[in-house]
Amino acid sequence: MNPSPLLPNPQADQTSHNWFWISAGLITIIFVLEFATPSEFIVGYLYTAPILLSSAQSQRRRTAQITTVVIALTLLNLWIPDPSQITLATIVNRLIAAMALLVTGFLGDRNRSYQTAIIQQKKQIEASQALMQMREDFTSTLTHDLKTPLLGAIETLNAFQDERFGQVLPVQRQVIRTMIRSHRTSLQLLDTLLDVYRNDAEGLHLDLTLVDLTALAEETASTLLDLAASRRVHLSFNYGDTNIRQSLWVRGDRLQLQRVFTNLLMNAINHSPRGDRIEILLESHTSYQVVKILDTGSGIQPDELCHLFERFYQGQSNRQAKGTGLGLYLSRQIITAHDGTIWAENRALSGALFGFKVPIASSSELSHAHNKPAENSPG
Repeated sequence: MNPSPLLPNPQADQTSHNWFWISAGLITIIFVLEFATPSEFIVGYLYTAPILLSSAQSQRRRTAQITTVVIALTLLNLWIPDPSQITLATIVNRLIAAMALLVTGFLGDRNRSYQTAIIQQKKQIEASQALMQMREDFTSTLTHDLKTPLLGAIETLNAFQDERFGQVLPVQRQVIRTMIRSHRTSLQLLDTLLDVYRNDAEGLHLDLTLVDLTALAEETASTLLDLAASRRVHLSFNYGDTNIRQSLWVRGDRLQLQRVFTNLLMNAINHSPRGDRIEILLESHTSYQVVKILDTGSGIQPDELCHLFERFYQGQSNRQAKGTGLGLYLSRQIITAHDGTIWAENRALSGALFGFKVPIASSSELSHAHNKPAENSPG
């Protein structure tokens, strides 16, 4: 444990005392050399060594004392040992040497102040990082522990819905369904929060297989039809210039990419006005497969575009009025792990575009995947 700055530190005092005597020894040696040579030879420049040692290891008061002493000794050498050799040039040279020693002491003291400030700032940063890590560990542990009662509540509600505890009226069944949906939403949020902390700490581990983004987008959209219908939002697909359905093969983690689709589609549905149309645009390019989610909502504030994919960022616009700011951050983690890019922009007339692109699967991977069933089929 480090000693308090308000209490005496015997070890630091002893170190400072030792360096003081080392500086004093150097001053003595230089003093002998200087007074053993004629006045026109200025050995006093060597006094910079004990000044710098003192400023680096001792207190400011001792540095000032040593600087004053060596300047006095340098000027004293004008009269001792032979005052008859004093000339204007010698006086000027001695004054220049004294000024150089004064500047050395000043710069040494300033350098020590900078070093002290850097050390203090480093300690503050380390303390802040430790506190942040403690908070994240606490949040991760608490989030994990909250999953157990939620899962228990969902199972209990399912048992009520299945009438294991008696007959359930239609009105009660509707309430139970609402409670189950709410608990599952909370569970999904906890899973997202856990994944965000885990990915930040350990990195995102992918189970890479060949994935068709077109099929995955259609599958994800089908699971969100009820949510879209409740908001009176229509989902449609666009396959590019030809508008003919085509497969978009990539090498990726199917589950993680599905989470990206879910996050982006839910974001568009939640921030689209009633009667709006959300378009899912799927395009194949030379090196990348591109997915774009387009809506005609209120758009995004220009100063918020660069912050949308930051952790816990919610912004001030109507689009970000709800949510935790985790879905888009997790989506960025997933796409980045796939060596892809995710972005957002405002459309020309109204609404926003959220898109991502990931590298296209190579021809050899597609050929191997297509030939594999034939190779494994019985002969």
